[in-house]
Amino acid sequence: MTSIALILLALFCLLDRYLRRACVVFIAFALVMSFAWWRLGAPWLAAAELLLGALLTGGVLLHALGRAGDVPRLPQRDAPTRRGAQAPLRWLAALAWLGLTALAMAALFGTERLILAAGRLPEGGMISLVLSGLLVMALGLWAFAHYRHLLRRLLAFNVLGSGVFLLLAGLAGTAPEVQGLILVGLVVALVGSVLGVLLLRRLHALEGSVTLESEGGP
Repeated sequence: MTSIALILLALFCLLDRYLRRACVVFIAFALVMSFAWWRLGAPWLAAAELLLGALLTGGVLLHALGRAGDVPRLPQRDAPTRRGAQAPLRWLAALAWLGLTALAMAALFGTERLILAAGRLPEGGMISLVLSGLLVMALGLWAFAHYRHLLRRLLAFNVLGSGVFLLLAGLAGTAPEVQGLILVGLVVALVGSVLGVLLLRRLHALEGSVTLESEGGP
């Protein structure tokens, strides 16, 4: 049920054009991620997800939509826009990411390390984590390649990272070193979100734009 909830919340978050609601759904997604870590026997990682993912990253994303000082309020809804000239490059990058992931998984399956990692997870936990991680990661990659709005790309970036964390836990278990890698990833995602929001607000204040591409090209 937790895996299904994560996939559905990721889908709703990335498809919703009402940005404030999408950010709220992302916070719910991070809360379910925290619950998933707790169920996997990683309480410290669950606490880190709760603080860094739901509270701080979610708060930063919501802050992007508000008004601060002379920065005008961002539009609360993302209107459909024409595909930019850089769209094929984004799709190629997404396909390359998926290809590298497939190669890495093919190299790992059947190895002794993977079997030992699976033994540390609850029965059926490895398959559930791997499948949900792959689906969440694919949704994040699709959204990042498809959308031009910077806030929607930040949402996709964070959802993609969560998919990678789930995939890592499914393949390597929840050993302390794995939890350390995921914790570093959560910190990087938070810092990236803060920088992305600052860039978005500055760009909107100077040019009234919410994308890095013009309508006619890069």
